[in-house]
Amino acid sequence: MNPSHNSLKGIGLVLFAMAILPFIDVCAKYLGQQGVPIAQLVWARFLFGSLFTLPFAASHAGRSAFRPVNPFYNACRAVLLILGTFFFFLALKHLSIADTLAIYFVQPILITALSPLLLGEHVGPRRWLSVAVGFIGVLIIIRPGLQAFNVGVAYALLAGFSSALYIIVTRHLTGRADAIVTTFQTSVIGLLPLTVALPFYWQAVSMNQWLLLGLMGAIAITGHFLITKAYDYAEASLLSPFNYTEMIMAVIAGWYFFGDFPDQWTFLGVAILISCAIYISWRERSLGKKDFPVGDPAKSE
Repeated sequence: MNPSHNSLKGIGLVLFAMAILPFIDVCAKYLGQQGVPIAQLVWARFLFGSLFTLPFAASHAGRSAFRPVNPFYNACRAVLLILGTFFFFLALKHLSIADTLAIYFVQPILITALSPLLLGEHVGPRRWLSVAVGFIGVLIIIRPGLQAFNVGVAYALLAGFSSALYIIVTRHLTGRADAIVTTFQTSVIGLLPLTVALPFYWQAVSMNQWLLLGLMGAIAITGHFLITKAYDYAEASLLSPFNYTEMIMAVIAGWYFFGDFPDQWTFLGVAILISCAIYISWRERSLGKKDFPVGDPAKSE
């Protein structure tokens, strides 16, 4: 199979993943509107994530799938993934799907800003300029002082911050374990404290709600598999820009299911954020830095 065909296959897998991932948000927003506790949504997300990845992890690594290579980093990943998922789902109660995702796109900007402190990486003036412009894009989206404050904005920013820290921690595990095994281990580690605390937030759910909870887990794991598989065919520097096509389906799904549609300022802010993120990705690639995908762990892990 020639390289160009492989690249097209990788792009196709990413596009398919980005087309289905927003339906996790649809399920979460719908269930949240029905009064299902956010903590219970996060618990179900980890439960079904563990169940769906178990057979793949076990077949790939056998008993070693149950022995984390680095328990500390896996525990940190689990905590950050819980926080990122919790804040993202909480933001969906107050914002549209598209607006929540738009603010969440601050994630790659934050990764670059935090990398000198947490990874010891050097960030040059061009990338610092991109970080500054990216934050201007965030301000255009949220427009502080020009519209009534919505607490969902704070939750979406916290989700992006937690996700950025999650990806930074993940960089320490890159190459130490297979992606599906690490995904399973992180899901199980996160599931344990959520299950212990279950009696404090449990609320009975209907059969239809259970189906939606299961659907969330199935979409998440399918999306993660598609993204992981895509990087078998093409490099992250080629595929990363296509991650932002998720915004297209987020807008369509939010409009179709909830009647929400972002205004022109949100689109402008998103365009600035995406442009900065793509430039940072290209710049890091041109400097020979590790080719590491910036994904969407709150929904794809």
